[in-house]
Amino acid sequence: MSRLAHEERGALCDTMLAAGPDAPTLCGTWSVADLAAHLVIRESARLDLAAGIVVPALSGRTDAATRSLAARTPFATLVERVRTGPPAWHPTRVARVDEAANLVEMFIHHEDVRRGTADANPRHLPQELTTALGKQLAKMAPLLLRGAKGVDVELVTAKHRKRVGTGHPVVEVHGHPGEILLFLSGRKGVAQVEFVGEKAAVATLTEADLGM
Repeated sequence: MSRLAHEERGALCDTMLAAGPDAPTLCGTWSVADLAAHLVIRESARLDLAAGIVVPALSGRTDAATRSLAARTPFATLVERVRTGPPAWHPTRVARVDEAANLVEMFIHHEDVRRGTADANPRHLPQELTTALGKQLAKMAPLLLRGAKGVDVELVTAKHRKRVGTGHPVVEVHGHPGEILLFLSGRKGVAQVEFVGEKAAVATLTEADLGM
């Protein structure tokens, strides 16, 4: 596994253990134990269950399996399975694939646990992690913004600008890469970002169904 994704995975696991299984997260009604179970299923050999993460028609089955796994498995065991990572045959055991598939996933879910309560502040991230998140942001932005109809978006960080769309009213979203990723992933209430643009266009963006 790549070093940054691996380090963020470990930090997430430490935070989950500190929070406890019943603590709330930003993932709807999921507890920390539910989130840990989600991550285990996401990387398991049961591809029929993991498919519901990306295929809406199968999401009910995957959600039921997630809650069942969380209920019947000791919390410490779940977290250890997340920390250990996927089976040896899994594609994300290749460092480059791990970086692409897991760095943002682990970062977002780490913040889901940290900011599950209203008083959690952003972490001070190492520059290397900020840079890596910025690169992933540039790649993922069109997919995460596909639900933003009728508005173009320009993502503005300290080092880069990324324009998505051509022709509609433009809203600039300013912030650190990690905060913009949180916003684009639907964590709108906790993401520390600022908007520049016409009021109606900003409203269209903030009310859009963003994320995967």
